[in-house]
Amino acid sequence: MDLGIIGQAAGLFAVTNIDDILILALFFAKGAGHPGSTRRIVLGQYLGFTAILAVAVAAAFGATFLPGSAVPYLGLLPLALGLKAARQAWKDHRDGSEDRAEERSGEGGPSPLEVAAVTFANGGDNIGVYVPVLATAGIGGMSVYAAVFLVLVAVWCFAGRFFATRPVVAEALARWGHILLPLVLITIGLLILVEGGAFGL
Repeated sequence: MDLGIIGQAAGLFAVTNIDDILILALFFAKGAGHPGSTRRIVLGQYLGFTAILAVAVAAAFGATFLPGSAVPYLGLLPLALGLKAARQAWKDHRDGSEDRAEERSGEGGPSPLEVAAVTFANGGDNIGVYVPVLATAGIGGMSVYAAVFLVLVAVWCFAGRFFATRPVVAEALARWGHILLPLVLITIGLLILVEGGAFGL
């Protein structure tokens, strides 16, 4: 296996997904204390990134399932989830029912589909970067890129959980996470929409 390609794949993944560590840390903080939340977050991250990879590979082979003009509208996903989280945080704060809300939530923490939706939307612009790289890598190189990417998803999940469980960070996220998560999701959604020129913005 070519170490050069492995290094290039690792570098490409790191550069295009550095912001995911913050989002994952917020998700892990939200799921703290809820049994099975780590498994659900990791599953959601893999679902979202696998979808990105599948679209990029398909596009590299010439079957573009996601037109370039549609990519900016992926920003609606994190925007909607951020607004939903903000509404819930405001409702819990107003009712003084944060503890009861956690009890009602059953499993608690973000669902795999929520994490997958944010991961896919936030990484939608990465598809445009991945396609030419994968298209010129050939079948063998493409397989190496895919394998390295999928291994690094696990590393990213570990890093996100690591940061979320550091005492100082965990205390800050526990105190401000219910505000930060909606804020980050809404910001990501708006940035994707504005930078992509959605709705003529």
